[in-house]
Amino acid sequence: MATMKKYHYTSKWSICLSLTLLSIVSLSFFFFITANKNPTSSASSDHQLRIQTSNPNSIKVYVADLPRSYNYGLIDQYWASTSPDSRLPSDPDHQTPHPHPPNRYPENPLIKQYSAEYWIMGDLETPQNLRTNSFAKRVFDANEADVVFVPFFATLSAEMELAKAKQKNMFRKKGDGNEDYKRQKEVIDFVINSDPWKRSGGRDHVFVLTDPVAMWHVRSQIAPAILLVVDFGGWYRLDSKSSNGNSSEMIQHTQVSLLKDVIVPYTHLLPRLYLSDNKKRQNLLYFKGAKHRHRGGVVREKLWDLLVNEAGVIVEEGFPNATGREQSIKGMRSSEFCLHPAGDTPTSCRLFDAIQSLCIPVIVSDNIELPFEGMVDYFEFSVFVALRDALTPNWLVRHLRSFSGEQKDKFRHRMAEIHPIFVYENNHPGGIGPILPDGAVNHIWKKVHQKLPMIKEAIVRAKRKPPGVSIPLRCHCT
Repeated sequence: MATMKKYHYTSKWSICLSLTLLSIVSLSFFFFITANKNPTSSASSDHQLRIQTSNPNSIKVYVADLPRSYNYGLIDQYWASTSPDSRLPSDPDHQTPHPHPPNRYPENPLIKQYSAEYWIMGDLETPQNLRTNSFAKRVFDANEADVVFVPFFATLSAEMELAKAKQKNMFRKKGDGNEDYKRQKEVIDFVINSDPWKRSGGRDHVFVLTDPVAMWHVRSQIAPAILLVVDFGGWYRLDSKSSNGNSSEMIQHTQVSLLKDVIVPYTHLLPRLYLSDNKKRQNLLYFKGAKHRHRGGVVREKLWDLLVNEAGVIVEEGFPNATGREQSIKGMRSSEFCLHPAGDTPTSCRLFDAIQSLCIPVIVSDNIELPFEGMVDYFEFSVFVALRDALTPNWLVRHLRSFSGEQKDKFRHRMAEIHPIFVYENNHPGGIGPILPDGAVNHIWKKVHQKLPMIKEAIVRAKRKPPGVSIPLRCHCT
């Protein structure tokens, strides 16, 4: 009897095991058939899953297959030109014919300050075995990528057009005479007709637009993409109905947002000062730049008039080009504080020159976006001043004199610690080679990586919209 019961239990267990195995085999066969019936859907789902589960230590980047003429070919074209930049009294790149290394970005300070596009591209072009320091991992299949990088040197394209002596007024016009407009249209036609763009609506594409006028004519078409910008100043528009023509009532354009876009640093133009080489500073405050600017820059004129006769304060016209560079180095290194008021846009390369010079930035702005916030705390090495206070006679100078020597030393030590974050250059010919592990390029990609969950959500939400239903433009949320 015991033997019969044992056999009975064993038989039931065997039957259960057999049914379980049969179910597993059946389900596996079902999923195999389903996957093969709809490979496109499977690939799309895999791509979405990859974005959701991206490696926290890297971001996978696919480089769109644009012709070389839109990036390094533009550099060749720039150096082949014999015409100096009409905006500069002395163009360092076109004084006399001279050989230059292949793929060398211009030294013209009006262009060099916006050279992020060049250094980001150089990192991606570096052979994989030399990219161990890079947060961005280049992939060669768009289906494997987290984002798609568009390798158009939009800043260089725009600046080459602006530099033409007889065609300054042509820049904003759409026509055969505007070579930059032609390139913009060609790039957009290429990108929006690609499969990766169609799949995501462009939301996972990355454009470098550090120059306020880069991609000027096609911004509405690339608005869904991830835009790398120095600030949002170049994206303002005037609501003539509400402002009655008053330029102080600028409203922010709805095409840019901290939810998807990344604020990146200007390229500094002055060399680094090491803390060990810092010397006693004789002046309280230094500013070098143009007095008269547009839009938010009208505040600069008022500040200039308030400060120009103050003891220990130096304000002077100029730009750190070939003739004014040494003067700027001397001024920043001999001053405790460096003034950073708005110009045509809220920020400028002056802020990053000050950091390299260990000159404590005095940021006069009620509305400014700064690179890598959340990764770096500017309050640890900068002084922020409201416009209302800065324009009160004697207030700013009194405020700056109230900082103790210990506080100022602490600011400078912190600047010395974080300065690599704002450095693009890798000291390799043509910009192609290993980058600084804690430099600007890696921090930019880390910031983009932080946006991936929101980008993924936007792509999914867009797919469920019925045909013909518009999606509201993004607000500028902070």
